[in-house]
This record gives sequence, C-alpha cells and structure tokens, in this order.
Amino acid sequence: MPSLAKARPAAPAPSQCQGAIISPMAASAHTNFPELDHAQNTPDDALSVASATASKLLALENRLRQLGSLMVAYSGGVDSAFLAAAAHRILGSRMIAVLADSPSLARRDMEQASAFAHAQQIPLQVVATEELDRPEYQRNDANRCFHCKDELFATMEALGPKLGFTHIAYGMNADDTKDFRPGQRAAEEHAVLAPLAEAGLTKIEIRALAKAAGYPLWDRPAAPCLASRVEYGRTVTREVLEQVERAEESLRQLGFRELRVRHHGELARVEIARAELPRALAIDMLDAISAALKQAGFQYGTLDCAGFRSGSMNALLPADVLARRGA
Repeated sequence: MPSLAKARPAAPAPSQCQGAIISPMAASAHTNFPELDHAQNTPDDALSVASATASKLLALENRLRQLGSLMVAYSGGVDSAFLAAAAHRILGSRMIAVLADSPSLARRDMEQASAFAHAQQIPLQVVATEELDRPEYQRNDANRCFHCKDELFATMEALGPKLGFTHIAYGMNADDTKDFRPGQRAAEEHAVLAPLAEAGLTKIEIRALAKAAGYPLWDRPAAPCLASRVEYGRTVTREVLEQVERAEESLRQLGFRELRVRHHGELARVEIARAELPRALAIDMLDAISAALKQAGFQYGTLDCAGFRSGSMNALLPADVLARRGA
C-alpha cells in the first residue's frame, strides 16, 4: 500500500477570462536554447513559430476542457510542470498533480517540484512508490524505465477512485515519441494520456510557453531519475542512487549547471555541458571534482571529453532494442 501525503488545498477554479498564456509574439523571446533562436531568424519566422505554437496551446486547452478532470503525473520538470499548470488554469480544483517520492528522485528535484506547485497553487499529492522493491527494476536492463512508470501509474490508478479522478496524464511531448523511452509502453498499458504530445507541442515550444508564462523553470535542465545514471546491468540499489546524488550535488556546489555523474562501479564518468568544460579542465577544478567524487564514494573519476549527452547510456544498447523506442 503506497503511503500518501496530504494534498494541498485546491485553488479556486479559474474564471473564463483566463485564456491562453502566450501573446502572438511570446514565442519569439530570446532564450538560452540556440535551436529555438535559430528557428526564428527573421520577424516572419518568429511570427510563424508563435502562431503555430499558440494554435497548439489552444488545442491543449481544449483537450483539457474536454477531459473535465485530471490527475497529472508530476516530476517538476518543465514538461510535467507546464502540463500541471495548464490543467490547473483550465480545470481548477478538478485536477491534481501527483508527485512520486522514491530513492530515485533527487531531494533537490523533490524540493523544486514542491516549490513550483506551491507557488502556482497547484493541488499536490505526494505518493511513495516502491519500484526499488521490484527485482525487474533492480536488474536495470533496457526495460527499467517501463517498470518505474508501471509502478507510478499503478499507484495513481489506485489513488484515482479515492480522490474522484478517472483520467491520468503525463508530460510526454511530441519529441519524446522519437526517442527510446520504454516508459511510454507503460503509459499505453495503463491508458495514460499525453496531452502535450497530442497537441503536437515540442520541447522547444513548451520551454517558450513556460517562459512566456513567467515560470522560472522554463530553462531548467532535464533531470531524469537517478537510476538513469547507472550503467545497464549494474544492480540499482538505494546506496548506488545516494552515491550518484551526492556526487552530482557536490558538482553543482562547484558551480556546474548541466551535468551527469554516470555510475560504472568504482568509476564515476562525469559528463558536463560542453559550454562549461573549459572551466572544468582547469587543474584546480579537476582536483576539486576528483575530491568530490571520492567523497561520494567513488574510487576513480573520469571527465568525459564528449561532454553532457542526454541518454548517453543508451548508446551501448543493441540497435534492435533502440528501434523499439516506446514499444
């Protein structure tokens, strides 16, 4: 039986005057994402992008109204946070964000997710999930993400009738359908909806909309679960996850923003965004990184010259496995 934390009081339902949160030119605002700025090289390009994004936002809002009530699987990342905020704006007290608390969620991410929900007055339910008790999850093969999402969605399914909710949604965007994400299969098996993807909203567009809405997390680096840092085939344990979390938090304290500490047993392979690599390569900083990794419990540390790459562990998976994507 999952343990439940008390939900925060729901905010009043929004009035009809609360419509779209993007002005016609909002999506043309300058960002820290080169690919977004590159897509808007001229005023006509910017207007076209903004118009298309606004249309997708309206499609999202109409879909949420159609659902009538909704539970949102919420992690505090920009996608699920934007979905939760949009659902709350449209549905008011007829929605709730559900945040899964487990050893695979870094405490920093837990705190940031809770803070955003509180700031936006989004009703929040924290549930304890037990994926770490599943041998198939601990085994840490290519299907690990499926078992994690299966646990989350099963927990939400059990919670829904108690709170009066039928529909469940999560923050998959249109780009995610092109990536290797076994959790999508779990969503399909549990009939979990993906309103952002249905509306055709991409990651870039969601960030632009979040920025236009004034959400401080609009440019937050992606933060998948801690287990994604552990090499496939290495057993996922609470101790391993805590080791990764300690190491990454120490590197953030050194001033690095976008990074991963990949767990290869005694060896920690550190990926840092290429824009930050010159600073990391200073001798004094290398010494500080080495000390931080040893303090976290690693015997050896290496700095990956290729820099940060999202999902780099997947590069070692066989081509036939990657070809399945979410299937």
